[in-house]
Amino acid sequence: MRLNKKYYVLIGHFGSGKTELALALARHLNAGKQGGVVLVDLDIVNPYFRSSEHRDLLETEGIDVIMPSFAHTTVDVPALSADVNAVFESERYRHVVFDVGGDASGATALGRYHPQIQKVREQMRVLYVVNPCRPLSSDEEDICALLRHIEARARIKADILVNNANLQRQTTAWDLIDAQALLERVSKRISVPVGMMTGYGRLRGELPEDMQAIFFPIEPMMLPEWLEDDTV
Repeated sequence: MRLNKKYYVLIGHFGSGKTELALALARHLNAGKQGGVVLVDLDIVNPYFRSSEHRDLLETEGIDVIMPSFAHTTVDVPALSADVNAVFESERYRHVVFDVGGDASGATALGRYHPQIQKVREQMRVLYVVNPCRPLSSDEEDICALLRHIEARARIKADILVNNANLQRQTTAWDLIDAQALLERVSKRISVPVGMMTGYGRLRGELPEDMQAIFFPIEPMMLPEWLEDDTV
């Protein structure tokens, strides 16, 4: 997938891996530039696995982070920052990456910006991230139903499907290959292409050439301690 848009919006089910991809995408777009990239954390639902948890690292690398007000505090209900509006109006940023909260409730946070999004929609690419190894994403019916529900709440249509078959460090190339077959069937049903495949960089060489062409390597940053091991 050519990364030639200004705005990238990542939506998907809980556990799809969209936050990992948002982090990796922001860092990739910023590589060698040191500035001009902002990561907007719109996850007001899940108190864990927030992209803004890595705010210090990202800002050290020159990436701005906009996160919900009161995130990472003892306040139970974080609110969306007024700074989000600025990313639609300012020329300061070359690239804007939105990490949208999982499921329909989280997608509603994006839907409130529908008027602003309509003005920049041609400069935007919406990625629907799918991890077929997770519940409610393991068959065509579930994937299609959840996608349409999230799209309705977010008030936006997905431009591409992202194959993020993920079993943490136990993920194999065959997991990605099997997931690709599933998502290609979904793609035919909903007329949305599978435009990206993500995973550990070490898996790329084991994939068919057509899958290597859309592969985007990720080294996870969000692994909780209880999932970490010594495997490479």
